[in-house]
Amino acid sequence: MAPTADADAMRRAIELAARGLGSTSPNPVVGCVITDASGTVVGEGFHQRAGGPHAEVHALADAGERARGGTAYVTLEPCNHTGRTGPCAQALIEAGITRVHYAVGDPNPQATGGADTLRAAGIHVEQGLLGAEAEAGNAAWLTSVRLGRPHVTWKYAATLDGRTAAEDGTSRWITSADSRADVHRLRAECDAVVVGSGTVRTDDPHLAVRGVEGATQPLRLAVDTNATAVKPGARILDDAAPTLIAVAEDADAGHLPEAAVLRVPRAATGLDIPALLAALHTRGVRSVLLEGGPTLAGAFVAAGAVDRVVGYLAPALLGAGPAALAGAGIPTIADALRLDLTEAVRIGPDLRITATPLAKES
Repeated sequence: MAPTADADAMRRAIELAARGLGSTSPNPVVGCVITDASGTVVGEGFHQRAGGPHAEVHALADAGERARGGTAYVTLEPCNHTGRTGPCAQALIEAGITRVHYAVGDPNPQATGGADTLRAAGIHVEQGLLGAEAEAGNAAWLTSVRLGRPHVTWKYAATLDGRTAAEDGTSRWITSADSRADVHRLRAECDAVVVGSGTVRTDDPHLAVRGVEGATQPLRLAVDTNATAVKPGARILDDAAPTLIAVAEDADAGHLPEAAVLRVPRAATGLDIPALLAALHTRGVRSVLLEGGPTLAGAFVAAGAVDRVVGYLAPALLGAGPAALAGAGIPTIADALRLDLTEAVRIGPDLRITATPLAKES
C-alpha cells in the first residue's frame, strides 16, 4: 500500500479503538485493521471489554483466510504474553500476516516484546505510524502504566468571564443541555468521577451516567476530608453506580457505609492527592474525570495531577462569583500552568475547549 493508504488504515484503527473507551479498563483501548495482499481492507476489530479478545483477534476473525499474506495495522504493539487471552503476536503469525504497522510501543513490561517476536518470525514490522494520534486516544492507559496513577481530566463549566456560579451561589445551569449531555459522554469514558465536599453540600450530585447507551457506570468518588459533607441518604450513596467516600485517616466516618469509605492521609490542606490517586490505581482505576469545584481542582493542579482540561464556556457574563480554579499554588504569572490547546468545538450554544499541560522548560 502507498503511504497515504497506510495512514488511512491506521487512522481507521484509531477510530475503532475509541469505541472501547469506558469498557476496557484496566486494559488499553486498541484498534486493528487487516488488509489483504492487494491492500483491500478485509478485517476490523477493537478491544471491547477487559478479559475479552484483543483487537487483533477480532480483526483476524473478521478477515478469515483473507488475512494470509496481508498487513495488520494496530494502534498498540501486539502483546507478547498470555494473560486472560493469548498473545496477539502469535495470533498474527499463525494467520499468515506478512507486515505489521503499530503506532505506539507497549510500555507494559509484562506485555512488550511483540514486535521482536514478529520480526523473528520473518514479518516486516514498523513502529510509529500516526503515533501521536494513537497516544492521545490511549492517554489514560499509557499514563497509568508510565506514572503508576490514573490519568486525570479536569472538567469545568463557566461563563466567558470565568465564573462557575453567580455571586449568590446559584449555578444551574451555566451551560446548555447539549453541554451537559456531552459531560455524560465524558463520564462514560472514564473509570471514576470525582467531586469535593463543596459540590456535595451545594448540589447533592448523583454522578451516574445518563443518556449513553450501553455505558459502564464509573465509580463515584466524593472527596470529603472530614466526613462531614456526605450524609445518610445522599444521592451518591444509592445503588445506581459504585461509590467511595475519601476521608482522612483520622476522620469520624461512622455514619457512612463502611465498604464505601476510603481512608487517605491528610495533606497541609485536604487530602494527599498523590496518595488518593495511588489508592484508586490500586483499585484498577485508570482514568478520572474531576468534576469538583475550584478548591479541589486547585489541589489537583498544585499536585501536578491534571493531564487534560476540558472547559465548557457559555456565552454569558456574570462579573462576580467564584472562579473555576482556586488555591493552585501559582503566585505569579511566571509560574502559570501553560496549556496546549488541542481542540475547540461548538457544543450547542457553548464552546468546548480541550487542552493539555505543556512540559515545563528546565
